[in-house]
Amino acid sequence: MTIHPSSALTSALSPSLKRAISQVSTRPWLMLAALVSSDFLCLILAGTVSVWLRLVFDGSFHPSLYWRLWPIAIVFVLAYALANLYPATAMSPVEELRHLTLTTTLLYLLLGSSIFLFRGVALYSRAAFLMAWLLSLVFVLLGRYSLRALCARSPWWGYPALIMGAGKTGEMVVRTLQHQPSLGLKPVAFLDDDPNKRSAIAGVPVVGTLSMGPALAREFNIPYVIVAMPGVAPYRLSQTLERYGQAFPHVMIIPDLFGMASLWVDAKDLGGVLGLEVRQQLLLPGPRLLKAILDKGLVVLIGLLSLPLIVVISALLVWDGPIFYSQARIGRNGKMFRVWKFRSMVVNADSVLAVYLAQHSDLRCCLEKDHKLKNDPRITLLGRFLRKTSLDELPQLWNVLRGEMSMVGPRPIVREEVWHYADKFGLYLQVLPGITGLWQVSGRNHVSYEERVNFDAYYVRNWSVWLDVYILIRTIKVVLIGDGAY
Repeated sequence: MTIHPSSALTSALSPSLKRAISQVSTRPWLMLAALVSSDFLCLILAGTVSVWLRLVFDGSFHPSLYWRLWPIAIVFVLAYALANLYPATAMSPVEELRHLTLTTTLLYLLLGSSIFLFRGVALYSRAAFLMAWLLSLVFVLLGRYSLRALCARSPWWGYPALIMGAGKTGEMVVRTLQHQPSLGLKPVAFLDDDPNKRSAIAGVPVVGTLSMGPALAREFNIPYVIVAMPGVAPYRLSQTLERYGQAFPHVMIIPDLFGMASLWVDAKDLGGVLGLEVRQQLLLPGPRLLKAILDKGLVVLIGLLSLPLIVVISALLVWDGPIFYSQARIGRNGKMFRVWKFRSMVVNADSVLAVYLAQHSDLRCCLEKDHKLKNDPRITLLGRFLRKTSLDELPQLWNVLRGEMSMVGPRPIVREEVWHYADKFGLYLQVLPGITGLWQVSGRNHVSYEERVNFDAYYVRNWSVWLDVYILIRTIKVVLIGDGAY
């Protein structure tokens, strides 16, 4: 959608502001076409790879039997559309993962049932069918994430959006959309009735009052408006939406509910009264059981696959001291436990640190603040490699097996770090600490301690098995590139 100003725009808008808004030149149809094409090609690729893999492993069928099934990929694309996966604007990656996984799995179940009902079981390979299902999940997700990584910052990606409210909440919304362009919304202008609001916030101009919203929507073809005025009285908010929100096909309201869960919230109509249902995943036995099964299953799988690596690392470490390092950490409900790691520091680490801090006294505050040093003299050459690749945390599989930790959760902390959590410490105590978590996949040591605490609080408030799966997928990427590790 190319935005072009017209002479019919209200005279309150200066030529310079017109030019500023005109700079946003999105083409949603191109974004939609890219997503559909990516999904279609990934589904075809998944089917092709699974058929050829089955042929390689002594398959006794002709590939042409499967090539005639390619129109089924169109059915998948239509089902994705019904699941609101196009264009998936402002959809959380976790929610997208859930919708894609459930929709793809359901369609493969229906496809398998149809083959059985029409007595085609003997014609098609079950191994190829199962591989196609798994590869479809992997390829479609990779295709979408790769497409956004390549194109989300392009001028044509996404939809333009107006922001009503140029306060702190509006600024937070704009900075979030700018930081996460994959959400698909491009903020073009602020509207606010306060004449004292500054001319631009985070590079987005404040163009005028709320009453200009309908004119801007028509003249610039802006389909989204985000109402970021959480402190406004309900009656005034309702009046604002009735007066100015009718011109926008999509109206998003930022409620005054900061600190609550944002995932797994459903809108309910209670006899004409709007209600928000927040599903307390931590209290549901089904999701908790799935998390336990996921933990134990991954421990066994990763433990067996990494056993040779564990032996090699142990043999290298034993030459100059102990193999393992343990430290008391705070677990769920405040229960103390010892977390295990491969030793990554010299044996006389305390004395080495004391000498180093005496020579670099300016770094003492950094250590006290973040409990980390970027160029820590205590870390050995092998230890630096272990930390960079996160291999030093392999012994924590034992903690997971003992039920002291989870594969995914908040970073386990020591007592000296409790004060950082303040009123959020109660949230930390509700779940098992994890080997990986939101902090590890969101910048790791590049983020401040306050951001770490906020990541942990977000995880607990929005916990679900889908969030765990999403973090585990992100962890693979982070480990491979060693992002933020030292």
